[in-house]
Amino acid sequence: LKPFKLSLLLRRTMASALVDLLGPKLAGRGGDVDTSGLDGKTIGLYFSAHWCPPCRGFTPKLAEWYQKDLQSKGLEVVFVSSDRDEDAFKEYFAEMPWLALPYADRSRKEQLSKKFKVQGIPSFVLLKSSGEVITLDGRSAVSEDPTGANFPWLPEPFSLGDSFVGKDGDVPAASIAGKVKLLYFSAHWCPPCRGFTPQLAKAYATWKEKGMNVEVIFVSGDKDQSSFDEYYGEMPWIAVPFEDKRCKQWNKQFEVSGIPTVVILDTDNSVINKDGRGTIAGDFEGKTFPWHPPLIGDLENPSGIQDAPAIVALMETQTEQEQEQALSELRVLAEKYRCEEKKTGETKYVFFAAKTSGSTSGRVRQMTKQQSLPPAKHEHSLAVADGGRGWGCDGCSKSGDECKGRNRCTEGCDFDLCDDCLAESGKAMPSLPVKVVLLDLASQGFYEMSGDLTTNGVEDFLGEFEGGKLVKQEF
Repeated sequence: LKPFKLSLLLRRTMASALVDLLGPKLAGRGGDVDTSGLDGKTIGLYFSAHWCPPCRGFTPKLAEWYQKDLQSKGLEVVFVSSDRDEDAFKEYFAEMPWLALPYADRSRKEQLSKKFKVQGIPSFVLLKSSGEVITLDGRSAVSEDPTGANFPWLPEPFSLGDSFVGKDGDVPAASIAGKVKLLYFSAHWCPPCRGFTPQLAKAYATWKEKGMNVEVIFVSGDKDQSSFDEYYGEMPWIAVPFEDKRCKQWNKQFEVSGIPTVVILDTDNSVINKDGRGTIAGDFEGKTFPWHPPLIGDLENPSGIQDAPAIVALMETQTEQEQEQALSELRVLAEKYRCEEKKTGETKYVFFAAKTSGSTSGRVRQMTKQQSLPPAKHEHSLAVADGGRGWGCDGCSKSGDECKGRNRCTEGCDFDLCDDCLAESGKAMPSLPVKVVLLDLASQGFYEMSGDLTTNGVEDFLGEFEGGKLVKQEF
């Protein structure tokens, strides 16, 4: 193709991608606007609603920045409404100087919320005109740069930098270039971090004894240098210096939304696992190094369960042999969708299994109206501990201030049971069949599969889900 024809073809392809994403028409101040007219622009999907106070606070700021600088630089904003009715939508949209997804297109609104993992509003997702994501946290990008000096806020390529803090002085980044790297986002003020750090340190010593090609890098969220120094004093690995710009950059690049978080990078710095904490917590010995995400996750370590509709197999009462048979059926589909994910870059479904009775499986059973089970007996002994706030029962999932008594693991596990769950733990399980449910956290609902867990059965179940033939139940 000649250059001008190739350019025209690419523009048509990008315009088609936006039409597929947003529909052929958008609402404008003076009437409908062709979506294809957004070709060449950076798109900001603004998930918001009039009933939301933070949204009403952010909207006038975004409107000011848009009209003063950002629109002229090539930003087009599309309002995706979470208003409760069309009158509220119209009233709120009248305050906005940009475009909107038609309110009547509720199904597309739900699809966009799922696709971009919108868990709360206001949310501002930045896209290239091809539909490719620039950042899911566009709100921070525009708030930190309202004049658009760094527009269109493309993410910087990952770089290890020049050096790190070590126990005996600076450590050159080149010395770990060929290793698997665990970026450990943590802070001294965070109780779950302080519980996880000694476990990770013990595991790190084991990995070093085995000669595993791995290094941990502490990425601090501490509030001052003294807190950083005190906390890093408990760690045997290297660290990014306190207030080094890499701390903020890496938090953004890997979309860290809470701590402790472990991001696992391969020897070439490509991402192996953005939710590595749960995977490592289930394998401190390093048997599955370098910890690629499992095809079927452990429901008690549900990292990534919010990324896509989740197929969950509840099999706590089955024997190990029965569980393995059920998992072998589910594994076929999990492998199929993992291959699709590698090709498209999008996660269609995630898979989890509950093999033991724990806090997460108990919560899922409660949410999906299944029969409750007694919590499994913990592998270590428990002892009475101070109660109060800041802890939760790993049996019933209640917060500490709702529980009577606290019994904590004596071997350092971050595990607690209230008195009631301690009395029930380890009791005989009822005989129940494997139950498969599909959790759609984005829409706050679930779907229940009937029949036995077989590859064909689950595939048919997902086909009915995609065809809109199933009835959603509310949590």
